[in-house]
Amino acid sequence: MTHISVKVDGTTYEDEVEPRLLLIHYLRDRLGLTGTPIGCDTSNCGACTVELDGDSVKSCSVLAVQADGSQVTTVEGLAQDGEWTGLQRAFHEKHGLQCGYCTPGMIMAARDLLKENPNPTSDDVRQALEGNLCRCTGYQNIVRAVLAAAGRSGQEVSA
Repeated sequence: MTHISVKVDGTTYEDEVEPRLLLIHYLRDRLGLTGTPIGCDTSNCGACTVELDGDSVKSCSVLAVQADGSQVTTVEGLAQDGEWTGLQRAFHEKHGLQCGYCTPGMIMAARDLLKENPNPTSDDVRQALEGNLCRCTGYQNIVRAVLAAAGRSGQEVSA
């Protein structure tokens, strides 16, 4: 067992973990933060995307011990006092979700994009989200949602 201290969504946790425990399993099974889904367990789908020290990572490809001393933000940590962020609202308003399974990862990856590029084009959004898979929406409304969150109308999204 290895001792870790990690700050998740503003709360510091001190735990003993197996060195091989994946961050996604630590978040879900140990901390009960189930908003981040387990997708493929191979880092192909991006459903488990979280922020680790401000950068988006696929939590199925990070060991919990690698997060020691770090700050993790999950989709559950975004809303403040029950109020969704503009990005979360945009996903809802622009129907950027269908079954919702990929949505937490899409939101976290889009958040990372908007921090780096607050005025992206639809091509920028598509490139930033290429590591996150959705089997339901065809991506059009996801791109519209990210552009809306960036203050764009979503009109430039090609068919």
